[in-house]
Amino acid sequence: MNPEQWAASALYRCIREVAEYVDGEGWDRPPQMFALVPTVDLVAAEPSLLDQVDEKDALTPIAQEPFPEDINGDHPRALDEFLATTSWPLAVEGCVLVQQIVVLPPDAEQTLDDAIEPLLADPDAADSAARQAAVSHPERRDARLFVGVLRDGTSLSLLQVRPAEDEEDPFGDLDLRTAPNLAPNLVEAVRQTLDNEPED
Repeated sequence: MNPEQWAASALYRCIREVAEYVDGEGWDRPPQMFALVPTVDLVAAEPSLLDQVDEKDALTPIAQEPFPEDINGDHPRALDEFLATTSWPLAVEGCVLVQQIVVLPPDAEQTLDDAIEPLLADPDAADSAARQAAVSHPERRDARLFVGVLRDGTSLSLLQVRPAEDEEDPFGDLDLRTAPNLAPNLVEAVRQTLDNEPED
């Protein structure tokens, strides 16, 4: 396995672990970040964690405090501003952001276009109208978006669509999906947190 494949595989395992953790916490929660630290460093610093981690995993996710309630997918500017002030110590090799979002079927694009067209001169009003149209759309689905980034530039975005009540999986299997160019702006914002100067 070459270094790029190793990094991508390690990041996928971390996001999968994060997804299992937040799935156990339930839906309708604020965004949350997870620091990704080298497992060997974590065990060296905290030997008591040895029985809670898999030493074969290169990286281990560590949950951070959930974001304040007013910073969520409904207020992207607040989320951007919060991420812009987030930084990590050099010991952190990467991070994962998870947030709940609304997804729509492809044919819903016209609904959004109709909502924002009269407001294009005011970007904030257009954005708010688009979000309101998405939230009120009859075919809307809630989903969790996972965005993971490593210091070497590796990134991965995965989506977990909230199952309808009649779609609940009795075995609790997680269905994580991806798509080309998924959430590029958010990937960049999360990547920037690794470049921000750590606070003293």
